[in-house]
Amino acid sequence: MRKRFHLFFCLFCLGALLSSCDGNRVFEENQDIPNNQWPVKLAPVFAFEITDTTQVYNVYFNVRNALHYPFYNLYLRHYLTGPDGQQLSSALHEMFLMDPKTGEPKGSGAGDIFDHRFRALKSVRFQKAGTYRLKLNQYMRQDPLPGIMAVGVRVEKTTGQ
Repeated sequence: MRKRFHLFFCLFCLGALLSSCDGNRVFEENQDIPNNQWPVKLAPVFAFEITDTTQVYNVYFNVRNALHYPFYNLYLRHYLTGPDGQQLSSALHEMFLMDPKTGEPKGSGAGDIFDHRFRALKSVRFQKAGTYRLKLNQYMRQDPLPGIMAVGVRVEKTTGQ
């Protein structure tokens, strides 16, 4: 257990060091899922500030799962609301956490824990400056959904993609 803690601490420090050099990132937050069991009623909300309305952004979903996650994919539904509280978009996203044929985990991993980043919204222009909210719901048939450890949102400036 002590070795695992040190491994995670080292990975966290390395990630913090590397992400501190990331000039395109506008926002990134991850929220832990209690007991690694994501109930349908738990819908994490991520609030981020947009100041530059001339910039184009990509929005990513971060997912951390344990190897015992029972499916190869994950369905999430997002709800994006603007500074005025109006819903701007909603969509269902399918993300592949494991290869459907081989069962091999995707993403970056350490032991039995894997991290994934999926581009969910491409080339978004936010029309108004202010605070936007993005809510995520798990959209699987199992309630609670085991093996999901954390979910998050990352907003970054595009670089001519």
